[in-house]
Amino acid sequence: MTSSVLSLGLLTVVQAPFERAFTARNGAHLAVQFNGTKVTVAQAAATAHAAGVTEAAGPYPIAAALDTTIGTDCPKAAWAGHDNGPITVTTRPDLGSTSGMDQLALTRGRWPTGPGEIALPGQNYALACFGDSVVFSSLPGRPSFRVVGFADSVTSSATAFATADGFARLTAAGATSDQQMLYRLAKAGTDADIATGRRAVAAAVPPGTVEAGQSYLTAQQQVTGNAKAYVPFLVAFGIFGLLLSVLIISIVVSGAVAAGVRRIGILKSLGFTPSQVVRAYTAQAMIPATLGVVLGTVFGNLLAVPILGGATEQFGAASATIPLWVSAVVALGTLLVVGVTASIPALRAGRMPAVQALLVGRAPRAGRGRTAQRLASRLPLPRAMSLGLAQPFAKPARAVLVGAAVLLGAVSLTFAVGLEAGFSKYVEATTSGFNHASAYVIPTADVGKPWGLYGPNDPRHRYLDAAKVAAALAETPGTKAAFGWGDSGATMVGAPPGGETPKVFTISGDFSWTNLELLSGRWYSAPGEAVVGDKLATAAGVHVGDDVTVMQRNKRSSLKVVGINFDTNLGDYTVMTDADTFSAAGLTPRIDQFNVELASNVNGSDWSTSAAAALTPLNASVQPSSGGLGNLVVITMGALVATLTLMLIAVAALGVLNTVVQETRERVHDLGIFKALGMTPKQTIAMVLTSVTFTGLIAGLIGVPIGVAVEKATLTPMGNAIGRHLPPSVTHTYTPGLLLPLLAGGIVIALLGALLPATWAARSRTATALRTE
Repeated sequence: MTSSVLSLGLLTVVQAPFERAFTARNGAHLAVQFNGTKVTVAQAAATAHAAGVTEAAGPYPIAAALDTTIGTDCPKAAWAGHDNGPITVTTRPDLGSTSGMDQLALTRGRWPTGPGEIALPGQNYALACFGDSVVFSSLPGRPSFRVVGFADSVTSSATAFATADGFARLTAAGATSDQQMLYRLAKAGTDADIATGRRAVAAAVPPGTVEAGQSYLTAQQQVTGNAKAYVPFLVAFGIFGLLLSVLIISIVVSGAVAAGVRRIGILKSLGFTPSQVVRAYTAQAMIPATLGVVLGTVFGNLLAVPILGGATEQFGAASATIPLWVSAVVALGTLLVVGVTASIPALRAGRMPAVQALLVGRAPRAGRGRTAQRLASRLPLPRAMSLGLAQPFAKPARAVLVGAAVLLGAVSLTFAVGLEAGFSKYVEATTSGFNHASAYVIPTADVGKPWGLYGPNDPRHRYLDAAKVAAALAETPGTKAAFGWGDSGATMVGAPPGGETPKVFTISGDFSWTNLELLSGRWYSAPGEAVVGDKLATAAGVHVGDDVTVMQRNKRSSLKVVGINFDTNLGDYTVMTDADTFSAAGLTPRIDQFNVELASNVNGSDWSTSAAAALTPLNASVQPSSGGLGNLVVITMGALVATLTLMLIAVAALGVLNTVVQETRERVHDLGIFKALGMTPKQTIAMVLTSVTFTGLIAGLIGVPIGVAVEKATLTPMGNAIGRHLPPSVTHTYTPGLLLPLLAGGIVIALLGALLPATWAARSRTATALRTE
């Protein structure tokens, strides 16, 4: 119930707010930015007739990646003059229009009406002072605008809005004006459909004109991705839980019928009808099942709140809770499954003739399993173990039920272990690169301050003299390798503005020792080359061989993408290039940290003391390695997987326990005879445990490959939900060292379930057992 409510609820809740907002505001499927120096307004407008386009709007003038700072008139002194990051400014004929495509929503304040006013993005722009000024610090003259409102596009086609006169102020100050067109497409359900539409638009203008194209699917993924990443494994656990529930109900009710055969005969002789007997045994399952349904519904709804987080907040949803109808449908469906499952063995009880029920014995029929018993006795095993080994063949149907319970438990265990290993490798892969070092060197002025206190374009941000620091580190004994890196303050033109602001990192030195992973292509090796992060490449539709334009302080440079990397420690949207590339293009590389790898035989404290003497005159200080931080979403997933897995393994073990209890009680007379012949309590325990060992081994051998297949089918959709292509190091989680213990998992689950009835059988007294029939 918990898994089912949670998975169906997440699918329903996270999708609905975006879809409603996108429909109500007539969102654009595709937003394309054209280079204003290579295309005319008429040429951009003509793309409205490209193949597959059903509706278009624009062209609208747009100025991308303009650096801003908070004005000094901000009443919060700590914010005044603070680097506020780049924004993309546009103007529309009627900013407050409630018709047409991509209708904007005002979340606070009012729309700009004069050339000195601006509306900033309503989300993720907390540092802006409402009613005060924002300064375009990268433009000559640093034009200033008063913030009169906060507004959003449903697909974040732009992040700031000005009047036509206000936009003209920016272009007069040196901002590059490009052209943006918005499109709705006949087919827009997949990334491939959007890519086809983008190619059709690009074919309608001169080559090299299109700078960027943004899909509405990217905006949707940014809002819903983290929550939807839970769905694949929750669905898998929901299916496992449902199958185990059906199996346990069958075992319990069948056991109740088998144990109560004589009671059924007495009830029928007293006048109970078949339907009354069926209802009685079905009700025995429905009462605890109802309690499980209630608790599972409560747990599913409680777990949904932190998982959904802010997924619905952006679009004004009242709360991030699962709809009542989801809980009701899952609850009723589960009770229906319980009722049908329980009624099948109950029908057998109802159809049983009263005379047969009163006369039937509980011992297995003569001859059942004799061949298996003879063969087992020839094995070089103690007699107690050979008796237990042959026991499943006396009642093969019951052995199949035990095997099915253990099989599902083994599948769940294998699946969960693979997921947990994948999560660990994901965290390791996303933090092992630029966060992997023996020590760090940072500006002395930043020691003791929170990382990222000042943005890269903030005048208070301090940088290192890369050449001098590198030379000092090279001369310090014990330094094995070192490289410098920093956020250049540049960003990628035309990148999807709805998510994290793209960052361009400049790197000085060789960082191959960090083992950063590439998904495709190679690392940059020549001027003008760059490597782009996987999530940015996916969101912006960038591939190896494409050119991307980066802009720093209103200066542009084109870089050729030669590789797509997976490391996310620097952020989700990243471009990495060599510092010399920036310098050659007339841009300024910025280095504010060095990662240092020490030789294996070097003491870190001694090295720090030596390095400090050389670094102090350079206004640089050594900081010890602090290790990586875990991803909160991944940690939450791991905890949820562990919890659900323990629940399923416990249920699987209970399935074994129910069956072995039933088997042991039915054979209590045989146990008395064995004990009378000299079987000790330890031998009794060994016999009962051995009776499930072979079944557990077979179930484990079958369950492990199934669990591996389910994990493979689940991990990739989870990566897709958050906009990532997972590298082999994350998807190839099963190693021989991991699989071999898992093969024994079936035996462990079977033994856990059989241990309690085995102990009960060992403690039963011989005289009592012989008197029981």
